[in-house]
Amino acid sequence: MSRTEKFIKNTIGAAVLQSVTLAVGFIIPHVLLVHYGSEVNGLISSLTQFISYFSLLEAGLSGAVVFSLYKPLAQGQTDEISGIVAGAKRFYIQTGYFFCIFVLLLAFLYPVLVYAQHLTQTEIFLLTLILGTNGALEFFTLAKYRSILTADQRTYVISCSNVIHLALYALIVCLTASGGLNIVMVRFLALFSISVRTLLLMLYCRKHYRYLNFNAKPNTGALKQRWDVFYQQLLAAVQSGMPIILTTVILGLKSVSVYTVYYLVIGGINGIMGIFTNGLSAGFGDVIARKETDKLNSLIREFEVIYYFLLSAAYSVTLVMILPFIRLYTRNITDVTYEIPSIAFLFVLSGFCYCMKAPQSVLVIAAGKYKETRTQSTAAALIITGGGIILAFPFGLHGIVAASILSDLYRTWALLLFVTKHITALPLQESCGRILRAFIVCAITVLPYLLFPWSADNIIQWIMRALLVGIHALILAFLNVLVFEPRQLKYLFKRIQSFFKKEGTTYGSISSK
Repeated sequence: MSRTEKFIKNTIGAAVLQSVTLAVGFIIPHVLLVHYGSEVNGLISSLTQFISYFSLLEAGLSGAVVFSLYKPLAQGQTDEISGIVAGAKRFYIQTGYFFCIFVLLLAFLYPVLVYAQHLTQTEIFLLTLILGTNGALEFFTLAKYRSILTADQRTYVISCSNVIHLALYALIVCLTASGGLNIVMVRFLALFSISVRTLLLMLYCRKHYRYLNFNAKPNTGALKQRWDVFYQQLLAAVQSGMPIILTTVILGLKSVSVYTVYYLVIGGINGIMGIFTNGLSAGFGDVIARKETDKLNSLIREFEVIYYFLLSAAYSVTLVMILPFIRLYTRNITDVTYEIPSIAFLFVLSGFCYCMKAPQSVLVIAAGKYKETRTQSTAAALIITGGGIILAFPFGLHGIVAASILSDLYRTWALLLFVTKHITALPLQESCGRILRAFIVCAITVLPYLLFPWSADNIIQWIMRALLVGIHALILAFLNVLVFEPRQLKYLFKRIQSFFKKEGTTYGSISSK
């Protein structure tokens, strides 16, 4: 299977997964808000964020395993692959024990430090343990399979298993919450869906990687970049998770609920954009491992054109439609005010700034340049942490989101400088120009709707208007590419045409047989 074919399968798989994730991400918090209130919704979001930090114990290992597998997979070195995976298995189990210890400590401390009016300390303790069980299963069963599938550019398999898991999870939560069960029991029963996902991936890997020997002599030397990867992913988690941590500590659980409702939208859009970067690190890593420099530069140019085209269209629609959506989504929720235009604008700007560095981040991961970019990552984490603390007291949630924007702006600039100098050697102004034009396209697209605002009375009306705005945004984004990137557009059309010709030839040969 070629890189292009794998990319298309991965993209389709990621698109389906993101669609399901979006649906579940909107449904479940709404169910929690309706049946249990804003406080419980904020509590679960806060606990989930804390536990996600503990999951970083394996973050460095996962990235190092994937990077170490690029070369042996490209060269078919099965013994080397088994050695790396066996070494990873040992580390996953060891770190899994540490993860369990941290979750247990959180379960004891969180009920003491955070007050909840509608849950007892015992219920918060049990809820923490149950939410932590998800991560424990990742360490002890799932992670080793996920690493080899990611390195082999087969993330579509992971996407399929996650779709099944999310569908089961949503069904269980909706039925049990509607039945009036306690939130602790609801989350406990939802653990069944995680077990199903793990079983599916285990069966697939055992069938398609028969040569894998998890008991082979561990090759831990291949994982020498583990701590560099860990440090980078720790800092990335600080950037993404610090806002909700600061909101919990400084502003309270109801503000956390406001944050999470807006982040449902922004996280969903970021997830959609992530569809187009899903698995690309492995593809670019394969090109870098083969030292195909000209091909790498050609591919990254094409990818940037596509990515910033989609980014400008996606966030234009988001800025226009976010407040009407929030109004509909929280229509029957009265314990907290959710419709705040200034917060909506800041969240959309934050999401755009977060996404605009994705092409450069993909290349850093593909090239394994973790140690070389530690300084920039550290500075970005300090900006969001220090800035968030300083701005939260006078400006509340506005200040925390503003600090996130500043951090992402710095991180994007630092990555642009590093990638153009040390990985691609492409002109810096190319990428900067694409980002600037994406901003301008967003502004031009949104302007008419700011002058003549509209709203939606129901979800069907909202969807129809979102489609109209989407068509408008896509037209303007395409005109931008047509005017400023005609050469890259021509290459992209040729690549797509070549792929479909190949697929047609393959189909014809199969049919003739």
